[in-house]
Amino acid sequence: MATPLDAVTSIHKAFRIDMAEIDGAAYKAAAGGSDLSVVVDRLRFFSEILRWHANGEEEAVFPTMDRVAPLVARPYLLDHRELDMMTEGLARVSATSDPLITARATASLNTHLRIHLDKEDAHLYPILRERTSADEQASIVGTMARGVPPERMPELIRWWLPLVGLDDREVTISVWKALIPEQVFVGMKPLIQDTIGQDWAELTRRITGLA
Repeated sequence: MATPLDAVTSIHKAFRIDMAEIDGAAYKAAAGGSDLSVVVDRLRFFSEILRWHANGEEEAVFPTMDRVAPLVARPYLLDHRELDMMTEGLARVSATSDPLITARATASLNTHLRIHLDKEDAHLYPILRERTSADEQASIVGTMARGVPPERMPELIRWWLPLVGLDDREVTISVWKALIPEQVFVGMKPLIQDTIGQDWAELTRRITGLA
């Protein structure tokens, strides 16, 4: 059965996949095979989503960890500060329109982010699952979700769901269905259906009451 924190680890997967693709596109641009402006546009949106996510962890996840497992969250917060410097640096280097400098920066961000997310999934979130109640976990995820500007939620959905597989879509949408007010979720369903296309039929089979 899906738990609220599964939606967080699902977005971690999307971050890994998208950042790896962005890094690959930057490499191709540096090798003369593609347009750097596409990379810059993707990086701009990716950095926004990453900031929303990091802010949510700092507001809800890390304070809870300080309570249930003191000293654990601090290294992850330091990772966030490093990621802040990297994304701010990417904005500057991308403005130079130098493909080689941009490719070096995306490679560094891709590596650091992957290691950071892997550690969170293997260490931080398992502790959180073990030492907090389902209600506490739902509150954490709710706080993180409220950090996304409501008018940007359709963009987030269109970015997130295509990057993950059917199982993760099932988990994520099950969590949304359980946590989001029914009238709001009903309004989201056409967007979800349009985003995932043919997978919608399978999800309605897997998730009771989705259709």
